[in-house]
Amino acid sequence: MTLLNERVLARLEEMEQRYQETLEDMAKPEVTGDPNKLRDLGQLHAELKPVVAAHREYLEASEEIAEADEMLTLEQDADMREYLNALRAERTEDLERISAQLQVLLIPKDPDDDKSVIVELRPAVGGDEAGLWATDLHRMYERFAERHGWAVEPINLSWADGGGLAFGQFAIKGTGAYSRFKWEAGPHRVQRVPKTESQGRIHTSIATVAVLPEVEAVEVEIHENDLEIETMRSQGPGGQSVNTTDSAVRITHKPTGLVVSCQDEKSQLQNKLKAMRVLRARLYQQQLEEQMGERSDARRMQVGTGERAEKIRTYNFKENRVTDHRIGLTLHSLPTILDGDLDEFHDGLMAQEAADLLAGDL
Repeated sequence: MTLLNERVLARLEEMEQRYQETLEDMAKPEVTGDPNKLRDLGQLHAELKPVVAAHREYLEASEEIAEADEMLTLEQDADMREYLNALRAERTEDLERISAQLQVLLIPKDPDDDKSVIVELRPAVGGDEAGLWATDLHRMYERFAERHGWAVEPINLSWADGGGLAFGQFAIKGTGAYSRFKWEAGPHRVQRVPKTESQGRIHTSIATVAVLPEVEAVEVEIHENDLEIETMRSQGPGGQSVNTTDSAVRITHKPTGLVVSCQDEKSQLQNKLKAMRVLRARLYQQQLEEQMGERSDARRMQVGTGERAEKIRTYNFKENRVTDHRIGLTLHSLPTILDGDLDEFHDGLMAQEAADLLAGDL
């Protein structure tokens, strides 16, 4: 019995062969004496290992089913036939499970998944309430990062007169952060009664989220002559200066017109280094966009226009309901979700992406 098509099985055989080659190559003197080669081979070996293990289990189950089928054509004893049919049914279930597992394992991995990320929050529709909602999202992402053991590093947080975020920019540091946070990019809509609403009316507000994979300097080339660097005093709510030195930094990348700024640190050098990290991330995103042949800016695609009709997720306080519109998943556990429990949404989104990729590739 075969649940995987011949093309997929051939691909698995190739991966099995490559797995054995990595074992042999890692034992060669020219590899053991080269830490970089040894690291790369070790990483490839680790990536292939779960696929190879599942493939071997798949072949074993297939063989047992074939043997049971052959024995059933010859066996006359009723008890033995009952046993063989039960064995065949059990191993068929195993084969279906392993087949599904293999198809997911064969999906090409996003090369940015292991990266740290830079997250940007902006109030869109809703005035002061949108700023307060952006603040709630900021806390949600801090809690989500804590649940996964990732560090949160502020880059540029500015506050509106109403007490909420006017703009939030922060890094999530840790392996695999992008693999999860990328699902948060887009407009987030909230429906609730603002604290300032005296008549109890529900208001709808939007905050947009952009997620950028953080890249190393070697991945994006930036020439110093292409930069215009300005310094200024950091500003607090209402334009109030928060220190007496020109520590805030704004960098303009002249070839692209991209502008980034940072004022979170007291040191001008630290603010410049953080601003450069953001600039690299944005330039990297542009490069990816060009490689994919897309016309619209990747960050604009993520955040949309911020209009009420656009949203990836809706948070309804009155009904204790959160709906992810991309997969139609609704959960009635809003406080838990705002406390950073986002994995069920992400798992559903990853499953949908896997199904879409499999439909096209396998």
